[in-house]
Amino acid sequence: MRIMVINGPNLNLLGQREPGVYGHQTLAWIEDQLRGLGAELGLEVECRQSNHEGELVDLVQRAGRERQGVVLNAGAYTHTSIALRDAVAGVATPVVEVHLSQPAAREPFRHVSYLSGVCAGCISGFGWQSYVLALSWFARRAGGEPDPVVAEGQAI
Repeated sequence: MRIMVINGPNLNLLGQREPGVYGHQTLAWIEDQLRGLGAELGLEVECRQSNHEGELVDLVQRAGRERQGVVLNAGAYTHTSIALRDAVAGVATPVVEVHLSQPAAREPFRHVSYLSGVCAGCISGFGWQSYVLALSWFARRAGGEPDPVVAEGQAI
């Protein structure tokens, strides 16, 4: 299974930008870890980052044609970009939204995600391990493990 990890604006500053919120790991270090974990899990992981909304839209569309899954940390575009939401909705490839921090515990403008409603799932608040959880989900899918189905109103 081929996975594209897409990181949005300012994530290239990881390790120096607000380490109390985002951690001390650099994006390069995280990407190296994800490629290594991907190899262990039988996934081919390609990592991309852009500060530009249109380029992120292009990456999602490309991944929709060339990959079997997307891990997307859209950064601030999560809360502002209808164009990125429409790109995710327009591809058949499952997209998992990830965040290093927990947006719901931060400023009110971060509480709304335009992406969550069109993504397969959202993982947030676990630092760089949020990406690990997303890759693990894709590996389980690749292995034929079914997605859990929960009936409406049923507790899990």
